[in-house]
Amino acid sequence: MATCPECDAEIEVDEFDVDKGDLISCPDCGSNLEVIGLSPVELEMADDEDDDDDDDEKVGDDDEDDLDDDDDEEEDDDTEKEGWDE
Repeated sequence: MATCPECDAEIEVDEFDVDKGDLISCPDCGSNLEVIGLSPVELEMADDEDDDDDDDEKVGDDDEDDLDDDDDEEEDDDTEKEGWDE
């Protein structure tokens, strides 16, 4: 058993089913919690901001890749046109 640091609810968590760093959700208040200890199981509020930052970075990376792909296609088109002129 572990206690939610947000609402003090008792949460059934088996120390053999979780690892340090695992994220779980409190069934009573819905808070995102991180496992910080295993014997006994200890929980703390999870950092929601880190998850948002990771998502933003992934979107930015995908956008850059899309731009690079478009540039490559345009270059291919120019090469084909040049071949027709000759």
